[in-house]
Amino acid sequence: MASISEFACIYSALILHDYEVMVKEDKINALIKAAGVNVEPFGSGLFAKALANVNIGSLICNVGAGGPAPAAGATLAESPAPSTTAAPAEEK
Repeated sequence: MASISEFACIYSALILHDYEVMVKEDKINALIKAAGVNVEPFGSGLFAKALANVNIGSLICNVGAGGPAPAAGATLAESPAPSTTAAPAEEK
């Protein structure tokens, strides 16, 4: 589970995105300081770098999207059809 400092960085990034402000370390730090939360010195920089080239709006909209549904009648492992020929009888 995420810690309070991680939640503070995440919510700060979401607030900045909501106000259409570029997510940068100094902006995250300003929001965290205003909230009165103690965050490790590297925390805000880590989140800023991780979100630098990410479309946060797309990330929010697709967070619950899964992959496509499997085709109807598809099976995971196809087993070979049973043989219709009888095994040859052994001679004594």
